[in-house]
Amino acid sequence: MTTLPRASIPVVLTALLVALTGLGLTIGGAWLLRYGDTPYYLLCGLAMLASAVLLYRRKPAALWVYTAITLGSLIWAIAEAGLDFWSLLPRSDAIVIIGLLLLMPFITRPLGASRTTIAPLGLSLLLSVLVVAFSTTRDPYSFNGKLPTDIANASPGDATALSDTEWHDWGRTQFGNRFSPLKQINASNVNALKIAWIMRTGDLKTKNDPGETTNEATPVMANGTLYLCSTHQKLFAVDAADGKTKWVFDPHLYVNPGFQHLTCRGVTYHATPANAVTIDGKPAPAECPRRIFLPTNDGRLFAINADDGSPCPSFGQNGELDLREEGMPFTTVGEWQGTSPPVVTDRLVIQSGAVTDNGSVHEPSGVTRAFDLYTGKLVWVFDPGNPDPNQLPGPDHKFVPNSPNSWITSSYDAALNQIYIPTGVQTPDQWGGNRDQYSERYASGILALNADTGKLVWFYQTVHHDLWDMDVPSQPSLVDIKQKDGTVIPTLYAPTKTGNIFVLDRRTGKLVVSAPELPVPQGAAPGDHTSPTQPFSDLSLRPKALLTGADMWGGTLFDQLICRIAFHQLRYQGTFTPPSTQGTLVFPGNLGIFEWGGLAVDPQRQIAVADTLSLPFVSRLVPRGPNNPLWPPKEGAVGSGGESGLQHNYGAPYAVEISPFVDPVLAKVGLNLPCRNPPWGYMVGLDLSTNTVVWQHRNGTIQNSLYGSSVPLTMPPVKIGVPALAGPLITAGNVAFLTGSMDYYIRAYDVTTGQTLWQQPLPAGGQSTPMTYSINGKQYVVSYVGGHGSFPTKLGDYLIAWTLPEAADSQKK
Repeated sequence: MTTLPRASIPVVLTALLVALTGLGLTIGGAWLLRYGDTPYYLLCGLAMLASAVLLYRRKPAALWVYTAITLGSLIWAIAEAGLDFWSLLPRSDAIVIIGLLLLMPFITRPLGASRTTIAPLGLSLLLSVLVVAFSTTRDPYSFNGKLPTDIANASPGDATALSDTEWHDWGRTQFGNRFSPLKQINASNVNALKIAWIMRTGDLKTKNDPGETTNEATPVMANGTLYLCSTHQKLFAVDAADGKTKWVFDPHLYVNPGFQHLTCRGVTYHATPANAVTIDGKPAPAECPRRIFLPTNDGRLFAINADDGSPCPSFGQNGELDLREEGMPFTTVGEWQGTSPPVVTDRLVIQSGAVTDNGSVHEPSGVTRAFDLYTGKLVWVFDPGNPDPNQLPGPDHKFVPNSPNSWITSSYDAALNQIYIPTGVQTPDQWGGNRDQYSERYASGILALNADTGKLVWFYQTVHHDLWDMDVPSQPSLVDIKQKDGTVIPTLYAPTKTGNIFVLDRRTGKLVVSAPELPVPQGAAPGDHTSPTQPFSDLSLRPKALLTGADMWGGTLFDQLICRIAFHQLRYQGTFTPPSTQGTLVFPGNLGIFEWGGLAVDPQRQIAVADTLSLPFVSRLVPRGPNNPLWPPKEGAVGSGGESGLQHNYGAPYAVEISPFVDPVLAKVGLNLPCRNPPWGYMVGLDLSTNTVVWQHRNGTIQNSLYGSSVPLTMPPVKIGVPALAGPLITAGNVAFLTGSMDYYIRAYDVTTGQTLWQQPLPAGGQSTPMTYSINGKQYVVSYVGGHGSFPTKLGDYLIAWTLPEAADSQKK
């Protein structure tokens, strides 16, 4: 047996490393080439194998070959990815690391390599590093601009009178604009913000809760008190000045791990006006002159005295309505959930709710119901799946099972007396072969109803025969847009998961911004069909081009190769590619470009700010079989506890498996690295007078975690653009605030330019929309920081208020 000289052992080990790298790239590259993708990986792998052989034989030519690999990889990377740092990095990291290893003296000396052999490799590596470093100064996915600063329309828009200092509804007013006219905190002093107080609810996740346990609530503020619902829908009244708890109402929520959601986004405040009457014409009860309406995930609606936390006895049964009972075809607890606050008019409280997605074909109706504000008497209904959607329940009639629902808050225009309801699709979401004309009629769009009667005023559909869960996820924003000729159009902005923002005249439902019908991919699963066209708004943040293998990403060259192969194994022909048993790449993904945070709108400057997502998902239909029965459900079957993973769809021909599109190898060890290149999250600024996107910037860093990872990552705060869940707040001080990004920060942005002005770390995920108010002459910004179980971020129970210290405040004055 021949023993190698001691000095050659590092060479042999390095040759083995290069050989294994080359072998992996060769095999993976050949596999990828079968799909017609780039030959680079195969050629690079073969070159690495050649270099490894030469290295093992101690030939200096190994360095020449690797110099060619380095230069060739750099040329290929720039040609394919341009000068985007995050796209260049995985195309360069392994190549550069191995190249640096080859330059070490314990390699070059045994090879007898001369300076003329070493120098080219060194220069090629230096060039690669310099190009990657230079790419950090460029960002092809962001662009600069300036939103107009002039007041275009002096009208605040919402006809409902509200003090500048308060915040009565989820979106401050029922116009859903998330705008405050306060400006004590402004772009010039926001960097001086300090925490004023922290209140903790003590309401945390328990072992009996589902995976999608969330803290998404935005408080409301009236008469010096904040009202907040926590994880288990406990209602807290908190002193707005010091954060001290005044009282707590506990609805004693019933919950189990099968609930699809454990979510309360907020509550609604109402003060009884003088001489108020009930629907029946009787004087409004004297009790509860100020009341809070609290929906719960076990299907109830409470009216609570805002002054002391006691139930309002004249409303329903001692302040409580059971929304699972009257007229519902199925009453399983948790299948109908009030996750978002109701709309309140001067006569009615109007409540919609979430229905379990992809559970079965035998689920509650998604009906919207209006109740007398003071007694809880049912006044009208709108059941989208019923031929007569206004038919009241009775001995011979129940609501339509699986009727399209509305899970996010509606908007209300008191002047027009119209309520605007965003609608979803009849579940199952990814298979529609059993839907009839009525269940499709008002699905995935915007319903405008007369608020007194529930009668249809108009409907606009944003997705036809929706097979992708592309419902309207956001509260519509109502804005009065002043035209150049001085006329004002009462406008509705509806941001959608597809990235389209549909702009409608809210009086008539007619398009203000064109949305032509364009052809989309065809070929639905057997027994289903697709719409030949879909509407695409001219105001949009949807992807402008089809994804390709070049858009795939990873932490290393190997991760990117794996993701490219995984991409080609899925069905993908662009937006609206139908679901399939092969597995369909859904992009925009199930979280959408826009989610429930919606837009923040300054109605006077006619501008808006939003945070957007950019994450593909995979939707795979699972045919029925012995282990996947059509009906009945398996004994003891419960809900999924979330919206990802295997969704049973009992009673439909297919179950469906839904997951984010991540590196399939790393996912097995709990690290979910997105397969699409970043950024995965943006902040954007829109000029509503021209309906254009003026600026766009990556938002957030990789400091804490990546999407859905069970493995925590401690990373430097390098801006990459991470997903955010929740929406921004915008103020007259030219500042926007966001807490929802995955890296646990509250950030303040210059509204005009989108530049970050200030940031501060959070103790948990901030997946709620912040709000602001003023008390005792001091403005506060408040956010509920409690995390999100399926996003996922760290859970908590923090209600945090920020304000200016006295010095900064006095300087402003």
